[in-house]
Amino acid sequence: MSFSDKTIAVMMGGPGNEREVSIASGKSVSQSLSDKGATVIELCIEDQNFEVNDEVDLVFNLIHGTFGEDGSLQRILNERRVPYTGAGATSSELAFDKGLSKKCFVENGVNTPLFEFVSKGDGPLPSLTPPFVIKPPKEGSSVGVHIIRDSYSISEAIEDAAKYDDIILVEEFINGKELTVGILNGEALPIVHIQPLSGFYDTKNKYPWLGGGEGSEYFCPADLDEESTRCVQELAIEAHKALGVEIYSRVDIILSEDGTPYVLEVNTIPGMTETSLLPKAAKANGIEFGDLCQQIAELSMLLRKK
Repeated sequence: MSFSDKTIAVMMGGPGNEREVSIASGKSVSQSLSDKGATVIELCIEDQNFEVNDEVDLVFNLIHGTFGEDGSLQRILNERRVPYTGAGATSSELAFDKGLSKKCFVENGVNTPLFEFVSKGDGPLPSLTPPFVIKPPKEGSSVGVHIIRDSYSISEAIEDAAKYDDIILVEEFINGKELTVGILNGEALPIVHIQPLSGFYDTKNKYPWLGGGEGSEYFCPADLDEESTRCVQELAIEAHKALGVEIYSRVDIILSEDGTPYVLEVNTIPGMTETSLLPKAAKANGIEFGDLCQQIAELSMLLRKK
């Protein structure tokens, strides 16, 4: 059966903070798969109360963040025996929960910044010395992230991060280049260098079209020497494998001023508009957006045959 005979349900939306970004990804992928000849059904969902028709060959999961990226949706689809794209339930949960992924990185020798966890309320303050980063461990797109440069702003940052989780991740701040590496079918794509026009790469600078941010500049392939490029790409593959992520991901890395790469996190459902970072890296490798979407779909159907 050719790709044009397939029926693909593109799932987008969801209950999390990244709903609008998810819908943008979903609309882009829907159009590209339709252009490739597949029959596309758009499923914009709110929560677990959704139906997938029997004729659907694959769910293309584009729900960023909560529910779509944390293993919840994957478990529902596993139970219903519906094939879907990308990471499975276990690897999704590991990657989404920064506490679990950090421990996994340490166990597998994947270089990552020093970290600790604190509780909201009257718990002990972080033992790390500023500068450090405070973030909720189960949110994406830099939601609730604060860079702490002095002790005066710690309590306020913890209070904000605690809106999303009772446990808060405190992570050593590494000054350097913000990089991201797409992984497709076990291989690293060209590195993207992210340069925010102001501040750091928070939600506003990632998605200025949502309002409030000045945006960022992106350089792909990143202007790195051959040895640094090799080290960053190898570390990204190590992080992807350490979490057991299937098919594809995008690994966020900081390259310190002394040339040491550190893994921050692995995104199992990265943005998928034509200008998103994974498609940007794929294009630099000669893979057009529609071909990237088709490749992800076909690899996923091979992995999870109906």
